Amino acid sequence: MSTRFINLAGIALLLLGPCSASMAAGSDDAALRDGWTPEEVRTLATMRIGALPPSPADPSNAVDQSPAAAALGKRLFNDTRFSRNGAVSCASCHSAEKQFQDGLPVGNGVGIGSRRSMPIVGAGQGAWLFWDGRKDSVWSQALGPLEDSVEHASNRTRIARLLAANYTREYEANFGQLPDLSGLPQDATPNGDANEKLAWESLPSARRADVSRVFANMGKAIAAYERTLHHGEARFDEYVKVLASREARSPQVLTPAEVNGLRIFMGKGQCVTCHNGPLFTDQAFHNTGVPQRDATKPDRGRAAALAKVKQDEFNCLGAFSDAKPDACAELTFLSTSSKELEGAFKTPSLRNVSLRPPYMHAGQFASIGEVIRHYVKAPAATVGHTELAHGEPGHTQRKPIALSEQELQELAAFLGTLSAPIVERNPTHPSPARNQP
Repeated sequence: MSTRFINLAGIALLLLGPCSASMAAGSDDAALRDGWTPEEVRTLATMRIGALPPSPADPSNAVDQSPAAAALGKRLFNDTRFSRNGAVSCASCHSAEKQFQDGLPVGNGVGIGSRRSMPIVGAGQGAWLFWDGRKDSVWSQALGPLEDSVEHASNRTRIARLLAANYTREYEANFGQLPDLSGLPQDATPNGDANEKLAWESLPSARRADVSRVFANMGKAIAAYERTLHHGEARFDEYVKVLASREARSPQVLTPAEVNGLRIFMGKGQCVTCHNGPLFTDQAFHNTGVPQRDATKPDRGRAAALAKVKQDEFNCLGAFSDAKPDACAELTFLSTSSKELEGAFKTPSLRNVSLRPPYMHAGQFASIGEVIRHYVKAPAATVGHTELAHGEPGHTQRKPIALSEQELQELAAFLGTLSAPIVERNPTHPSPARNQP
């Protein structure tokens, strides 16, 4: 598999042993004071944000690491003109003031969506995008909302004409000469209403390819900008740094309750099984029995997305990708078996999680406390089979989680230590993203 996956799930197998009997009573060494063994400290060190390698280069996007493309992408990201009503931009649902999401249960663009807007910081660390993984690159993901009827509700020819009218110089500096877009219908796309589809089909195939390439390049510039966004160092990271320092007199970075919450997270809470690594995600898809937002329209999650990503014209193997076929291993070897992915959704990062309620793929839970109680209760799934089930037929039994009310509060307190400002880094120096708390 490609290095675009960061697979640290093996951390979940760590057995948290008792602290050494040789610990010096009353020591100010943080590891000894808080009862962590050397092995546990080494495991925690793999979860520091500083242990996160740079996002791997995306072979399907030739401008993925270009500062000039990122500068263009930032302007496009914040430009409302690329929506049907002139009021919605990428930043509308991915606001810097709200951890690059919107704080709503479901996305709200030109219309109302059916899923929550995912945070985009660190998106390039995984191979699959959106809650269901229906896109295989950040640039391809950026294109989806532009033509979605309830997000930007625009279309391909309208977007290409707008880009040519307002960004010709910047576009050509990154992607070469714009094609001739004169005489195009105002509204034409393969993904719109009947009139838009008919107008699209009326265009010669070469003109359709020209428009789609301009469209794809817009997504590639936006992806280059999103690559510049990074999580800053949180109190958790500072705490682990202190643990590793073994200083004789260490500061108390986390409260005793937060330390207890971390121990629960790593142990009896079983959270680290899916939330591991520096971004606290295994980048995988799981059915955890989250209730349906609309029981009349069950959401199949990842199972329904497998065919979509295979058929996507903007995937790694598509005509608008910059990758050679052998660089598209994830897509080439993607299993289309959906049985175990019914109702499964991507594990989100827990970085800044306490700052961005509500939670789950459709905002089903208003607070972190509700989320934790859901995992303790482990209800049956409404679609497919939950991985939390205690002995569902044909599935591996999971050890039940039993947490006291105090432990629930301590676990929630620990999750608050993962919050930090988001940093926008260009090749020369980092600067805080605008209006960060």
